[in-house]
Amino acid sequence: MEYHAKAQQAMNQLRKNNMAGYYVHDSKQLLQLLAELIPPGSTVGSGDSVTLEQTGVFQFLRSGNYNFLDKFVPSLTREEKRQIYLKNFTADTFITGTSAVTLDGKLFNIDGNGSRVAPMLYGPEQVIVVAGVNKLTDNVEAAIHRTRQIAAPLDALRLGKETPCVKLGHCIDCNHKQRICNDFVLIAGQFSKDRIKVIIVNEALGY
Repeated sequence: MEYHAKAQQAMNQLRKNNMAGYYVHDSKQLLQLLAELIPPGSTVGSGDSVTLEQTGVFQFLRSGNYNFLDKFVPSLTREEKRQIYLKNFTADTFITGTSAVTLDGKLFNIDGNGSRVAPMLYGPEQVIVVAGVNKLTDNVEAAIHRTRQIAAPLDALRLGKETPCVKLGHCIDCNHKQRICNDFVLIAGQFSKDRIKVIIVNEALGY
């Protein structure tokens, strides 16, 4: 099944699971859609995401009319960053990437300290998830495999970790003190309709 058809199937299933689904062709269309979904003056938090960096979303939030809770300011202390993580729960919008979107409309994520997945689960009025078509998987089992064996080792490398997966290129379910695979979270649906909005971009993005 080619990516467009997979994206349509995933979006249809997301809607059945009370999550909104959108499909855009490129980063330009993504930013245009975000401008429609996020009202000016909103407080916006974010998760760590290569996808959002690649698509220019962080720069969009910094230059736009938003109160961006920017966790990436180099001068932030560990405690200041922690305070931003806590403020994310009361943000109007929390925007993040995701490890995988399944064709039956579920979101799967692996996180290191929970600061990304926690606001996805509870708190912000609106959660926007951005994913490239490379994040589409047939089912949850495939999502877990993809995340552990492809995405996590690349992310550990990006973060400068010394975990076995950085050297081996695949996961061995280690107990290393720098392990980033600590929180395994599956979002299968929502009580609040369209609180989570998933935007699928017709590009290969992130890991």
